[in-house]
Amino acid sequence: MAPNDSVETDGEATGTVVGRRKAARYIVPFAVAGVAAATIGLVPALADSGDPELPDITAQELVEKIAASDQEQLSGTVKVSTDLGIPSFGGLADSLSQGAGQDAPGASPDARLMELASGTHTLRVAVDGPDKQRLSILGEGSEYSLVHNGDDVWGYDSESNEVYHSQATEHGSKGKAEERGRPEGMPATPKDLAEEALDAADGTTSVTVGGTAQVAGRDAYKLVIEPKRSGSTIGSVTVAVDASTGVPLKFTLAPSSGGKAVVDAGFTQVDFAKPAASSFSFTPPKGAEVTEADELKAKDKGPAAEGLGAVGGLKGLDVIGEGWNAVAEIKVPGGSGMPAPGSGDAPAQARQFLDAFGDKVTGDFGTGTVFRTRLVNALLTDDGTVYVGAVTKDALVKAADTAE
Repeated sequence: MAPNDSVETDGEATGTVVGRRKAARYIVPFAVAGVAAATIGLVPALADSGDPELPDITAQELVEKIAASDQEQLSGTVKVSTDLGIPSFGGLADSLSQGAGQDAPGASPDARLMELASGTHTLRVAVDGPDKQRLSILGEGSEYSLVHNGDDVWGYDSESNEVYHSQATEHGSKGKAEERGRPEGMPATPKDLAEEALDAADGTTSVTVGGTAQVAGRDAYKLVIEPKRSGSTIGSVTVAVDASTGVPLKFTLAPSSGGKAVVDAGFTQVDFAKPAASSFSFTPPKGAEVTEADELKAKDKGPAAEGLGAVGGLKGLDVIGEGWNAVAEIKVPGGSGMPAPGSGDAPAQARQFLDAFGDKVTGDFGTGTVFRTRLVNALLTDDGTVYVGAVTKDALVKAADTAE
């Protein structure tokens, strides 16, 4: 078993391995939480089945092994379990869509991939380089597939026989996903996950090799990433890394509060051979309703979208703190906060919601309400400022006091 070697990021390059591009960087909470939510569809592994004997490796060497991995072809079955301690995102997305007057097609990836942020799901995945990926979410008697092949991205819902189509190259400017060779909205490969996580480095993280495991029948090292300081809702992130290829084979995000993992995702079966070309072929079935992405964009310019414009037009975004303890400060347009539970301005349903899910807090900043999940918490002050981060309630109050 590998020794429990460790490194701590201190902002300085201490050797040639640490000094290299992405390998000198370690994971911080917003990167972990964001990547887990946005790319969870292709994050690996599940059941451990023993602790194999492997050659010793240091944490620095294991990080370098992930960054140097050139494995771009794989296929397999993935099981994803997510427990943020909130109601199903799928139902929430439906409610928000209806409330906004939007009629998004059932095959739109924006809505369907959100389902992965809650509950347990079984997926089939196939990857052949940056231009060919396929993700299928298996349901009871139905299947949703998202296929990227060259310039085309197709989404297909077998239950409703609806199809979504977009051009991978139609976006005006490239985001991080497109810079890595995949279209925005398409789940990342395991290598993408590792590289995006390693991109976010600072001095608040310690990294250790936490032994070995066998995942999906393959020997792996366990990389354990933890915050140095208290105040984060994230207790640790464990990534099982394939000993042969350097591909991440397990991703587990444990909360600092204890209990079951917030995210536990991974391959139950994996094959690193080149997938069949037919895996990435798609033709809309006969009679299917096809929606083009540009049609949805045209609808987004209507009155309903204008009514939501204020949400997307938040100004004055600042970040307080760093790393695991970073808190985003957002000024709500108009400076109006949530009505207090005892306020006559608050509708009965709003007061019930605040009573059930919100904790009233006070500080140098004034008064406000904290809304909590197992991972991300938010403080909404009565004067209309939002503080949000993967931090505890006390850390949010402290950040708000610091900002005043």
